[in-house]
Amino acid sequence: METEPKKHPQNVPGRFYVTEDCLACETCQSVAPKNFRYGEVGLSYVFKQPSDPEEVKQCVEAVFYCPMEAVRDDGAPTTQIAHPEHYVL
Repeated sequence: METEPKKHPQNVPGRFYVTEDCLACETCQSVAPKNFRYGEVGLSYVFKQPSDPEEVKQCVEAVFYCPMEAVRDDGAPTTQIAHPEHYVL
């Protein structure tokens, strides 16, 4: 039985988060710099939940482009993430 990866403990509560599967590749920080940053252990985390439609779009792009599927959206399971151009905000 496969278990869900743990959420990074520095994530702020909310829809988007990063799991401990993060490789610190900087993808999420490059597409959503107002929402993601590095933590003390070198992994990315959500330091601020999106506060406007553009930030939501950027966070959705971070979910889509994360090579480890470590960036997650509680609003949509990873297997249901569509390309950001088709994502419903």
